[in-house]
Amino acid sequence: MAETATLSRTIAFLGLGTMGFPMAGHLARAGHRVTVYNRTAAKAAAWVEQFGEFGGRRADSPADAARGAELVFLCVGGDDDVRQVAGAAMTGMEPGTVIADHSTASAAVAREMDAAAKARGLSFLDAPVSGGQAGAEKGVLTVMVGGDSGAFEQARDAMACYGRSVTHMGPSGAGQLTKMVNQICIAGLVQALAEGMAFAQKAGLDGHQVVDVISKGAAQSWQMENRAKTMLDGKFDFGFAVDWMRKDLGIVLDEARRNGSAVPVTALVDQFYAEVQAMGGNRLDTSSLMTRLVR
Repeated sequence: MAETATLSRTIAFLGLGTMGFPMAGHLARAGHRVTVYNRTAAKAAAWVEQFGEFGGRRADSPADAARGAELVFLCVGGDDDVRQVAGAAMTGMEPGTVIADHSTASAAVAREMDAAAKARGLSFLDAPVSGGQAGAEKGVLTVMVGGDSGAFEQARDAMACYGRSVTHMGPSGAGQLTKMVNQICIAGLVQALAEGMAFAQKAGLDGHQVVDVISKGAAQSWQMENRAKTMLDGKFDFGFAVDWMRKDLGIVLDEARRNGSAVPVTALVDQFYAEVQAMGGNRLDTSSLMTRLVR
């Protein structure tokens, strides 16, 4: 994907996993001066090897990467990772700097880090993303952002380097809460799709033909367009792992208990993913719900 930056900025990107690696790459290709940090140094070295021609470089700690940066982005695992990496980065940041977290974490930790940032004269945005590995690589993620509107405006253009949609959802925590809604909807959709494909097979239908037909009607969804036929073919290696989905659904269920939401389907699908894990499918992608229906 070709990108051009309207204004070259000094940016730190912390966390070079499946999502962060290409996201940081889009920033570098767009002409921004990007310094990366990753806990596994070899991954940071690999990123520099790929994107060094655009001026990308690496640092040995979050604070070193963040020092002198106008914007700091991170994309790590869960709440504890956010606390550790963001907290360390803040020690190297100058007042007025924005730190935006693309991890999927709890709304509580977003508010906690927002308060910690404000105490240092910084701004914190919770900015989880949706679109998976393919969306990150193509630069077409959906970014849902919580935090101060002024900080959002400072960071929006940079996030647009990898986000097809970058939307301010409200105050601190609103981005993570929106991501929870996203995961609730995905969980139900993937389970329904798995059941439909397994039913088609048991009924003796040509599953691929079924998908071609019903994807033209009311059953159509991104999951159907992109995962139904691969489910039928037994292919489950499309990036977003069951382990990660269970982490996300755990966050959803915790928040639902806190705010009194009824999410019975989500809770059930979470247990179905636990069955997939017990079958050894921890690193299969989320469409592997199909495997527990056809064994």
